[in-house]
Amino acid sequence: MRVGAHLRRQGREGIHGALEATIERGADCAQLFLSNARAWAGPRVADEDAASFRAAWEASGLGPVVAHAPYLVNIASPNPEFLEKSRALAVASAQACDRLGIAVLVLHAGAGGPGEPAEALERAAETLRIAAGAARDVRVSVELMAGTSGAVASLLPEAARLFEAAGVDGVGLVLDTCHLFAADYELDAPHGAGALVAELESHGLTGRLALIHANDSKFPRGERRDRHENIGDGFIGEAGWRAIVSEPVLTGVPLILETPADAERHREDIARLRAWAPPREPGGA
Repeated sequence: MRVGAHLRRQGREGIHGALEATIERGADCAQLFLSNARAWAGPRVADEDAASFRAAWEASGLGPVVAHAPYLVNIASPNPEFLEKSRALAVASAQACDRLGIAVLVLHAGAGGPGEPAEALERAAETLRIAAGAARDVRVSVELMAGTSGAVASLLPEAARLFEAAGVDGVGLVLDTCHLFAADYELDAPHGAGALVAELESHGLTGRLALIHANDSKFPRGERRDRHENIGDGFIGEAGWRAIVSEPVLTGVPLILETPADAERHREDIARLRAWAPPREPGGA
């Protein structure tokens, strides 16, 4: 089971500090912003920085690095200017990921305006086609939302519709446990993780699964409030997490924390996930 954390440092500093910060947390994978998370300016990565980052990470033996697109990117924006900027930033981020050897680029599923779900879906699908078309090796992937107003995809059936509309086989799926819980998935119940896996399989999405954002929730299930809590301290709770890390489909992809924590608390969250996972079978992965 690969477990890592989102590293809050950005830009050039984040790239150069990522390896040290990952090791400091006892993690074996990581997520980064490649540019300012709240600005339209895209990544600026010098050739020598890209080469040194790739070489250092490959030599470390750690698991994959993931990039999260800036929060301003709305792949379904009803505002033509914002949509154009979102697409340009998604493309620039995908190209920077390829230069750095980053495995997955996370884009939120986006949201449209009131009363236009079909139009929002098509805008999101076209953005995914554009971003995936600009990517060489990085896997452009869609993170489901928390059931908020206008969201293109918060539920697995909605994700399936988005992938069908985009028509791109390589686009991946990112699940955020807090988002799913906020959208009323029963991840606090012992049967909840198994039910989630069964629903993934029923919609043909297991092969799309690229990454899980492992976050507990500050609010009860179904409230559509995206507020992360540390592992086991929120409403998903220990029983829910034990069920999640017992599902091979869910632990077969990297689990990346986005919990509100410094390095030491990230170490504790990572240790909890590993401790709650069932023992590996002899010869197992």
